[in-house]
Amino acid sequence: MSFMLQDQENLLSEDTPLILTDGTEFYNKLSKEYIRHNKGFFILAPSGVGKSHYYRKQKDGEKHWIDADRLWRWAKAMPAGPWWEHPEMIEQVEQQCDLITMHAKKLGFWMLGSACWWLKPDAIVIPNWKTHIKYIKIREKNYDGGAKSDPQALEQVKRHRKWILTWQKKGVPKFKSIEEAINYLSSK
Repeated sequence: MSFMLQDQENLLSEDTPLILTDGTEFYNKLSKEYIRHNKGFFILAPSGVGKSHYYRKQKDGEKHWIDADRLWRWAKAMPAGPWWEHPEMIEQVEQQCDLITMHAKKLGFWMLGSACWWLKPDAIVIPNWKTHIKYIKIREKNYDGGAKSDPQALEQVKRHRKWILTWQKKGVPKFKSIEEAINYLSSK
């Protein structure tokens, strides 16, 4: 499956060894564009359900929700290239993303993303399958990355949805739309 690769500048190659370092400057810079809250949240949802659409609709000065896919690339938790096409890399990359998400939540950031390995999300979004396909097809008309509607890509989306649903069994609330999940968490 091929996705358009966004924000690829300055990303590290997949075989670059990583270290942890002080992220204060990174998160302070982030807080100049995004509102920090008393409590951070993370909504997990598969590609094509409207995360980026919602993120882009926010106005400057009123940005509560971060597109976590972008956050993870900015923090270099994701390597350059289509890492998701390499099953042996998925666990490593998603654990790196979990570390960034965990720290961003502690700092009060609200995030929408599709990568998660061990960090329990605050909500998941799984729309009706026909609705999900409809959203993916709409996105393909002005394609900016993410899932596509070819059979192989849709099989990957189905697997990801099934995996995300395992969080519901662990007590994470499930919603049919990004807006529903955001309204629920924003009222907490």
